Amino acid sequence: MAFLPLRHVDLPAATAAAYDRWLGALEEALSDPGCDRNELCRRILTDLYYPQVQEAEARELPTAAPALLQMDPRNITLEPEYYRDVDPAQYARVKPLLWLWEMFDKSPLGENVHLGVKFRRVLARHIFKRCGRNFKCFHFVKFSFGYNMEVGDDVVVHRHVLLDDRGGIVLGNRVSIADFANIYSHSHELGDARDIDTPATVLGEGVRVTYHATVLAGIHMADDAMLGAMAVATKDIASGDVALGIPAQPKLKKQPLAERPKHPATQDPLADE
Repeated sequence: MAFLPLRHVDLPAATAAAYDRWLGALEEALSDPGCDRNELCRRILTDLYYPQVQEAEARELPTAAPALLQMDPRNITLEPEYYRDVDPAQYARVKPLLWLWEMFDKSPLGENVHLGVKFRRVLARHIFKRCGRNFKCFHFVKFSFGYNMEVGDDVVVHRHVLLDDRGGIVLGNRVSIADFANIYSHSHELGDARDIDTPATVLGEGVRVTYHATVLAGIHMADDAMLGAMAVATKDIASGDVALGIPAQPKLKKQPLAERPKHPATQDPLADE
């Protein structure tokens, strides 16, 4: 196989500076203890979708005003709000940022990798229980509560991933979750789906969950473990094991660290540090 680290991609200097100013203003606003997150969300989303009516009075709004109501998270509900185990105070704190995250992804800005990764990183630091350095998240990732996420350094989450942190999800340093994977932390009783268990799900350092794979609630993937494409983890996976199939079974073993390729360290072009 070829050694192919990510390459750096330049943007026009004025464009990069404009993005940095916008992200800096967002971080400054969220760092203010007095920030009204609902109003911040409403203002940003209105700028993205309906900038022409940002300063309009209610009586001046067009007949499509119901669409404008969606810019304000106080006017919408999200599925986790209906869960009996939600912490209303905790969720009220993160809901505006979760809605801002989702609606950003659906806007013309959402597919912009440079801006999107940095934007989501700012929000993650104010949503998650813990968010380490250089968190990198691509578009259309969904959370349950958001506030039960614990994320280490240099974690990568790719497109269309579900992170159901209802019972808590821990992602260790350098975890990589590939496109269309699902990580759960709740399950339902067979006899009555209203009986729910919410064990935390833990992915240790260096874990890889590959394309379309699923990790069920309460699973512990030990450091350096891997779950193969389309596999379903129903039991813990030991360190260095590569689990494949449905249900996933350890089929391969990674080489000892001393026997792996000795590539030079490289810089992620989307890292902050």
